[in-house]
Amino acid sequence: MSDFGGIHKEVVRAALSAPYLQREEEHDLALRWSDARDEEALHALVSSHIRLVIAIASRFRHYGLPLADMIQEGHLGLLEAAARFEPEREVRFSTYAAWWIRAAIQDYVLRNRSIVRGGTSSSQKSLFFNLRRLRARLSQAAADDDSIDINGSIAKAIGVSRQDVESMEARLSGPDVSLNATLASEAEKSTTYRQEFLVDENPLPDEVAEEEIDAHRRAGWLRLAMASLSERERLIIEARRLRDEDDSVTLEAVGKRLGISKERVRQIEARALDKLKQTLESNPDGAFAYA
Repeated sequence: MSDFGGIHKEVVRAALSAPYLQREEEHDLALRWSDARDEEALHALVSSHIRLVIAIASRFRHYGLPLADMIQEGHLGLLEAAARFEPEREVRFSTYAAWWIRAAIQDYVLRNRSIVRGGTSSSQKSLFFNLRRLRARLSQAAADDDSIDINGSIAKAIGVSRQDVESMEARLSGPDVSLNATLASEAEKSTTYRQEFLVDENPLPDEVAEEEIDAHRRAGWLRLAMASLSERERLIIEARRLRDEDDSVTLEAVGKRLGISKERVRQIEARALDKLKQTLESNPDGAFAYA
């Protein structure tokens, strides 16, 4: 009984030695609790199913959490089952309680196995608790059949993406690592931390602000420079130069719209560009930035 950690041996011994309830006894105790809130009936009903809690908790030993804690969480699930059980449905209490016990223990494992919470959806939770079992089974089959795609088969069986399977496998393959941990041993007295190697590809705040200010200035310069063009020149520049590359209009298309040849459009465009350049060069930087 040393495996049960903080749970007193007498408690475990009492749980394992509690008598099994016959169907009629169980039904009577459940009725007394649900109808009259008889606490003695509740105690007898719960005590006789502690061994079920221990059995279910033992299946989760390989997650590295204290068995005693998982049994305690399972006991809370057992009490929840007792509070919700409906005797008139003619279902054995153990069948109903097993779901609540397992759910309580699984939730405890998800909350405490890692500082990074996993299994936030039902499919992710199923992947977390079934990945190792399915991989072991498929690995045996793959030994005889090289065509078996293990990760793909797991994803299909659980209803998640292949990327989810690979991500969960990576998460389960190693322990949590603190970003504040040094990269060398304590003896070397290193002051280099893991978080120093995390690179943010986004621009710095001052670069973002600078780009916004410059973009505003350039827009102001262009707006005022465009005012120096004729209506036809503005139309050509807007269609040919101020659109995305994929949306730009050909010389021929602009010519058809204006009723002139594409060569004439090219000439007007060249003249308008020269006019824009002269207008911008004739004004000192920022002269009409906020006009």
